[in-house]
Amino acid sequence: MAAVTIKSAEEIEKMRRAGRLLARVHEELAKAIRPGVSTKEIDTVCEELIRGYGCTPNFLNYEGYPASVCVSVNEEVVHGIPRKDRILREGDIVSLDTGLIYQGYHSDAARTYGVGQISQEAEKLIEVTRESFFQGIMMARAGKHLHDISNAIADYVIPYGYGIVHDLVGHGIGTKLHEPPNIPNFPQRRRGIRLKAGMTLAIEPMINIGTGEVDWLDDGWTVVSADSSLSAHYENTVLITDGEPEILTLL
Repeated sequence: MAAVTIKSAEEIEKMRRAGRLLARVHEELAKAIRPGVSTKEIDTVCEELIRGYGCTPNFLNYEGYPASVCVSVNEEVVHGIPRKDRILREGDIVSLDTGLIYQGYHSDAARTYGVGQISQEAEKLIEVTRESFFQGIMMARAGKHLHDISNAIADYVIPYGYGIVHDLVGHGIGTKLHEPPNIPNFPQRRRGIRLKAGMTLAIEPMINIGTGEVDWLDDGWTVVSADSSLSAHYENTVLITDGEPEILTLL
């Protein structure tokens, strides 16, 4: 496996700025979530916000992806392509995954929201997915091992009977959107690399109410739960320090 980059103090400051700006983007995007809005409208708002901060959308044209934000509705796990004819409806849940580049450094974060009033089942899924991230980063400390994060996420989720997606994982991040290491959200037998201060990681549980198995749609991007059950996604860019982990994409 390629080496995991350790960021300098100057690089960390740039990543902090990239993270804070992305947190603001997500705060504004949350206000756009309502019944009747198209997923394409959300993408337009996202790109305008990112460029308004003097940054570049890092998802746009990444390996051919045609938008600035992935908008994934209900059974869509990740990489949903925004469309004018994809209209959010009362009771839907929608995951927004986006990122930006600030002075050459990337940030990446995802949130899942309810559209209007949603079911208790959907609310619980969103809550558990979010909390699994925070359980995971309790292990995101210098001296711990990478898979301590993976196992903590899984240990929290499994008792709920939800499916953890195995085909997609978190990743390192820095001057590239995806850097080593891969960060699974499911149990690992090996300990993985030892974490060191200065590592920056995008930790992102993707959890389904039903099976953790997924399929890809014919567009080549959109990933859906194999049993069409609801899916939630929560992600932040995290800095490993000599003490508590620092979440760069939360204000």
